[in-house]
Amino acid sequence: MSTESTQDMMHMMKVEPGKEHQWLQRAVGEWSFQGECCMGPDQPKSTMSGTETTRSVGGLWIVQETSGECPMTKQPVTTIITLGFDPAKSSFTGACIVSVMTHLWKYDSGELDASGQKLTLNTEGPDFTTPGKMRRFRDIIEFKSDDLRLMRSEMLLDDGEWSEIMRAEYRRTK
Repeated sequence: MSTESTQDMMHMMKVEPGKEHQWLQRAVGEWSFQGECCMGPDQPKSTMSGTETTRSVGGLWIVQETSGECPMTKQPVTTIITLGFDPAKSSFTGACIVSVMTHLWKYDSGELDASGQKLTLNTEGPDFTTPGKMRRFRDIIEFKSDDLRLMRSEMLLDDGEWSEIMRAEYRRTK
């Protein structure tokens, strides 16, 4: 590898966290949550609760591991979310896996609202009411304070309206 290529690579690897990365770091810590979810607009709601541990990866990423019980199956469920910000795309990015699903949820774009308190992450996943069909979803994370945040998940219906399928309140425990 040439000296110039090595210098270019070293420059790419030296990244200073920006304000968006710092926003994500607000979630670092231990949390408990309570909420409710449903699999569609005409489906019954179920309650859920659990814990979350969020850690920083290099000040550029966060990894959130949530443990609880699947409201529908009453089986233990673990969710792992990675989130970061890509300055080249001016967008938040990440992925989510859930222990009771085989789909990898990829956050293909995400942005903060004008207040700087609410992050909307866009993704695509399986339609819970129609096997084999994919649907647009969005997760919305909102900080109410440093120790309280809300998360909502919504799916885009065929009529173009967003329907809330999950809402949870996270309280910092550490």
